[in-house]
Formats: sequence, structure tokens, C-alpha cells
Amino acid sequence: MNLNPGSSAANAPTADTPRMDMTPAVPACHANGGPRLLLVDDEPRLLSSLYELLRDRDYQLVTATCGSEALAQLNRLKFDLILLDLRLPDMSGHQIMDFINERGIEGDVIVMSGDVGIEAAIGALKRGAYDYLRKPYSREELLKTVQNALSQRRLAQDNARIASQLENSEKMYRYLVDSSPDIIYTLNHEGRFTFVNDRVQQLLGFSREELIGKHYSLLVHDEDRERARYVFSERRGDTRASRSVELRLKCGGDAMGGGHERTFSNTLMTIALNAIGVHQPEQEPRQREYFGIYGVARDITDRKRAEEVISYQAYHDILTDLPNRMLFKDRLGLAVIQAKRKLSELAVMFVDLDRFKLVNDTLGHVKGDELLQQVALRLKECLRRGDTLARQGGDEFTIVLPELRDRQDAKAIADKFLESLQQPFDLDGHEVHISASIGIAIYPGDGESIDELLRHADIAMYQVKALGKNGHSFYHNSMLDVSHQKIALEQSLRKALEQNELEMYYQPQVDVASGRIIGAEGLMRWNHPQRGLLSAGEFLPFAEENGLMLPISDWMLGALCRDLLLWNAAGGDAIRLSLNLSPQYLDRGDFFEKMRGALTRYGISPAQIEVEITENICIRNPQYAIEQLNKLCQLGVSVAIDDFGTGYSSLSYLHRFPIHTIKIDQSFVKEIHDEHGHYPVILAIISIARGLGLHLVAEGVETALQARYLQSHGCTTMQGYFYHRPISLSNFIGVLQQQAGDSAPLLHAPAPQLADVAIQA
Repeated sequence: MNLNPGSSAANAPTADTPRMDMTPAVPACHANGGPRLLLVDDEPRLLSSLYELLRDRDYQLVTATCGSEALAQLNRLKFDLILLDLRLPDMSGHQIMDFINERGIEGDVIVMSGDVGIEAAIGALKRGAYDYLRKPYSREELLKTVQNALSQRRLAQDNARIASQLENSEKMYRYLVDSSPDIIYTLNHEGRFTFVNDRVQQLLGFSREELIGKHYSLLVHDEDRERARYVFSERRGDTRASRSVELRLKCGGDAMGGGHERTFSNTLMTIALNAIGVHQPEQEPRQREYFGIYGVARDITDRKRAEEVISYQAYHDILTDLPNRMLFKDRLGLAVIQAKRKLSELAVMFVDLDRFKLVNDTLGHVKGDELLQQVALRLKECLRRGDTLARQGGDEFTIVLPELRDRQDAKAIADKFLESLQQPFDLDGHEVHISASIGIAIYPGDGESIDELLRHADIAMYQVKALGKNGHSFYHNSMLDVSHQKIALEQSLRKALEQNELEMYYQPQVDVASGRIIGAEGLMRWNHPQRGLLSAGEFLPFAEENGLMLPISDWMLGALCRDLLLWNAAGGDAIRLSLNLSPQYLDRGDFFEKMRGALTRYGISPAQIEVEITENICIRNPQYAIEQLNKLCQLGVSVAIDDFGTGYSSLSYLHRFPIHTIKIDQSFVKEIHDEHGHYPVILAIISIARGLGLHLVAEGVETALQARYLQSHGCTTMQGYFYHRPISLSNFIGVLQQQAGDSAPLLHAPAPQLADVAIQA
């Protein structure tokens, strides 16, 4: 009778056979938490008795009454324990065990047999049976054997699982250690390598086999060996067992470093093991024994190089490779300390390049940078050993000259600077000439602190610029008073806009044929509360230097438009207004919009406005200037070249730029002393204007002789003291009204006698 409902030949149980639950086809020990057992016996009553004996012990029980059923169940399910009868109708238990071994089927086998021969038992044990029970066996013996077998199986499975975990853990550890970007190593108590990972081959070029058993000093740079000996021999415990140190290690031929030493940050930990041994009664049974060192060496060569680069760049100018102002102040401070100790003098120089801005604007910043690099090389060649040349910023350089014998040493070096800069500079085919203004302060007479010496050298340098540039000057206390006056003037100028102290004056332009006023040039004045009326030349240069030209130009544009409304109402609507335009104002992107907005807001015809520019505007940024001036011309505003002939005169820009008027500079007019003389520059300018069809205005006409000469050679529009001085708006309106009412024009009008400079850079 078949007692296995899960087999292919399963029949319903009889009245003598208990019903057995064989349903779950899942791995052993996991279906309901209990182990799975296969019971194999061809005697139904013994099989039923065995089933009843085990059914209440949380086991999953499956039965088989013959060998074929047993093999079918073994192929279908996994079993923790197989209780096997040796004598079956279709095959022996030994054959079933051979099947289990051949297939590698897991599960322990307890053989139950009534055979009294020793051969059956030996055959079963040889095939790996856990135990051999002879029938009849006692109930207790069976239960104990089954329990022991299952317990041993559980222990074996736990051990196998732990061993597998340890093996995987060791593989992972090995992988992580060998894949680490750092060198991981251990040293024994003698400082010899007991372990090192594969990274040492890539970083240092030494194989693991070359290092195992070797002393760590084999790798350490000679200069770092003493520090390494101290660190590696130190015995630390507890929380102080870990420490870090930077060492340079040698590289082999195959290393990434190519045979050079590399810098490593070594994190070390002293290894101490708890040792238990046999001791004499009076000795401690437990002690800590020093075992060695576990270390991680990280390659920080790239980081150290980056730190060196960052440190260098923090104290050096990237463009010229000279010390920057931070390093210069540090060296100047050391030089001052040394001079104080030796009771000697030192010099501080402040060097500012003349005309550098012009080169930078005309040739571009790239060429300007090349010029600064060439200047730095020339200045360095003029210095003594121990002198320091630094770039302060822009086109400014500073020099400290320690251990001066007298001032002549500083003067000699300053003369060398000026001489070396006189030679032309070649900027990719462009020959450039520059000079320098040099201020010199001497310690301790001109100051004892770093800032004081630099400030006084800077003041002396500006004194040179004020006197015409291209020279050097020693600081003197009198210069400080002038400097303070400039600062006070700058501060007052900032307040002048807020307090409405600025005013526009107008110098008429006369048509000498009719004697009538046909135009006027707008000139700025400052009603200074203490110094009285100041001309443009006395304050506009400060505005240019201190960034005030833009707000001042904005004010001027509004003031001119308001004044134009008044003089138009007085009958001057046919008179053209000339306004001087600062290059800074033209470079500003919104200048055109400001001009158009002002003319629209005040209802003024653009044809009544003429913008005066200097030749420098034409060479600063030619293409941009052309675009801006073309916009003005399209609006209806005309353009004049002011001070023609004093700058970089070129006929080419008269063709390229939308020019309507040329103004002869007063420096040429002043040279006219003979009515019948020959003045080729003036004649050339008049010829150019006539040939190009341009309107011509002569500035600075002060005598009747000058007026007759200019008129006789074709210049018919003039301005100057011979006709009118610059006058206030009210006086100008009075002149216009008198001209409108009189048939004979008024050629002279009283006004303050002030020198004047146009509003320009």
C-alpha cells in the first residue's frame, strides 16, 4: 500500500493507515519552520508506527513504501533527514544511498534494518550513513538518534554558512585593500613589512614580494629617515595609538613618479594584542604585548604641488611672475627691521608707466600685458642682488633697495630704469615708446613704517607726473601739503554736484565776414565757496581721475539743454551750441540714448548741437567710436574735431569718421606774429578742411593781426578773447539780444579772465 499522496502512484489511505500531509514542495526547513524527513519502509504498519511517533514533533513528514517512490521524492524535494530501510521490494537501501551520493543530494541518512549481519551496517556507514539502528529499536533510541542527527546537521549548516561568510568577507577585504588608492601595510615590532597591498607597485614601483620582510627605511627619503624613526618607534596606547605624519618615499623605476620621490601622508596605528599564557603565580596572568604597526599611506604629491602653486600665486603676480604687494610688504618689513638694527638707510620706489593707458587702449589688453612683461624684465636687469621688484597693480611697480650708502645709489638705479625704458618695445611688429614717473622715499627720514614709506613714494611719483612725467623725484614734506589740497579738492567736487555749484559759460564763435555770432562753445565753471570761480582746467582732471566725469557729464547735458531754451527765446535759435564730449562719456553705452532723450524732453533741434571730440577718441576704440558718432549724425547732430593737429593727426580717420568741423588749436594761432609770415601747419589745416569740404573754426584768436591772417587764408569762423571771453548765460543772452536789436554787431563783452580747458580726457 502506498502511503505517499504526493507520489505518482498515491492511493487513498485505508482504515489501518493514518492520513499523512505531504503538500509543500519547498526547500527543507523553510516551509513551516521544521525540518523535513523522508520515511522509507515497505512494511505499512512499521511505516505508520514510525509516522505516528514523529508527527507531533514539528517535523514535515514524507513517506515512501519502495525504492522508486523514495527516489522520486528525493528528486522532487530536499530533506534534512532520511530514515531508510535497507530491504525494499524493488531495490536495496544501499542503492538508494549510492543514488544520493552520486547526485550530491543533501540530507543525512539513518539506516533502520532488521539484518543482523555486520556487512549491511558496514556498507551503510561506508556510504555515509549518520547512524545504523537495528530493528526492533526502542522509541527513545529512535527519537534521540533523529534529534542528534538534526542537531548535528544544523551545526554543520551554521558552520558552513559562517565559513562562507568569512570567505566572502576575506575576499571583499582583499579586494578593497588591493583596490584602495592608498598603500596599506603592516610592520612587525622590528619595523619590517609583514603585509603591503598591490597599490605599492603602482605608486612606488616596488612589488609586494620585494618589500615583505624588508625594513621600512628602504622606502623613506634620506632626509626624512630621522623623523620616520621617531614616529615608527614610538609606542602609543589607548586613544593616542593613532597619529599622522608626512614622509617622502622613494620610487622605483616603474612607479608613477618616474624614479622621483613622492610625498605621502602616513596614518599609523600601533597594534597591541592581548596575550594569555602560562605564568608564575607572582606574575600577571594577562598582559599587553606590542605587536607592530598598521598603516595607511596616502599619496599627497599632487596636493602638495597644488599647495605650492597656490602659495606661490598668493604672493606673486601671475602676469609678470614678480612678487605682488603682499610679498613686497613682507620683504619691505624685513628690510626695515634690518635697517633699524644696522642703523642704515633703504629706499622705496614707486614706478608708474607713462602713456601705458594709450598703448593699452590702442593695441588692446593682450599687447598691454606683453608690454608689462617686457618692462618687468628690463627693470629686473637694473637691480642689485638683494633688491626686490614687485608689481603693485596695473602699470605700477614698487622697489625696495636695502643697505643704501647714500641717496645717490637710489638715484643711479632710477636713472637706469629711465634709460632702459627709453629703448623702444617691439609688440609683434608694433614699435612702442614709453617712459616712467618714479617717486623715491628714504628710510628713516621719509618714514619709518611700511605704509608711510609707500605713501610718500607714491606722492613723489605724482609730483613727477605733474611736472611733465619721464623722471624721478625724492619725497619732500612740501609735497604732502599739495597732496592734501588735491584730496580736499576732490571731496569738494563730489559735493559741488549736490549743492548746485557748477555753471555753464559760453564763448561765442563769430563769422568774421558779417561780424555776427553764429555759434558758441559751452565751457564749465565751478563756483567754489572758498576759492571763487574755477575754470574747467582746475578741476576736471580730478574728475577724470576719480570717476566723476560721468555724473558731471550727465549734469552738463541737462544744463546745456535748459540754457538753450532760454537763449532760443532771446532770438538765438539759429546759433549752434558746441559741447565738449569726454571719451569716458562716449565709451558709455547709453550716451546716445541720453542725448536723444534730452533733446526730445526739452524740444531742442538736433541740428543746433555740435559735439566736439578729440583725436584720442578716434584711436581708443575706433570702430565703437564710429558707431556712436554715426548714430548722432543720423539723429541730426554734427561732429567737430577739437584741438586738431595736437594729437595723432591722421587723414585716414577724417575719411572714416563722420566729421563736419575742424577746430584749429590755439597753440598754432598763438604763433602768428607777422601778418605776411608763413605758418605751414595752419595753412595745411586750412587746406585739408577746404579739400574735404569741412567747416573750419580757429580757437584762441587774441589779436587783430591773427584774425586778419586767418581770414586772408580762408578761415572765416573764429573764437577767442579778441571777440569774446567765456561769459555766463545771462551775459550771453544779453549779447544775443543786443545783436538782434543792433545793425552793428557787438564784438566784445566783459567777462572773468580765466584760462580754459575743454571737457575731455
